[in-house]
Amino acid sequence: MIICCPNCQSTRIDTIDVAKKTCGYLGMAGGVISTTTGALGGAELGASIGMFAGPAGAAIGVVAGSIVGTLFGIATGGAAGAKLGEIIDEKILDNFHCLACDYEFTQRID
Repeated sequence: MIICCPNCQSTRIDTIDVAKKTCGYLGMAGGVISTTTGALGGAELGASIGMFAGPAGAAIGVVAGSIVGTLFGIATGGAAGAKLGEIIDEKILDNFHCLACDYEFTQRID
């Protein structure tokens, strides 16, 4: 579906995505905060896997598991936040920007 500017009928349209970006960053921050449990779970799993290599393997497993758990939490939080922001952009905010006449608008589907 081609989006046209309601002001000048141009098809040179860009998206602003303010809510998507903002909610994505907030989701990542929330993911960092909530990864304590993910990091602890990852550390526990890493330690048990690393036990096969002895004490040094367990220590490396704890560190690697913590890092993986933290990264997973950040990625999950960021993706969830970006999806929520995308919905806000589409339904509420003037998310489209006409490059021809500088008009900002929401695409309303009736």
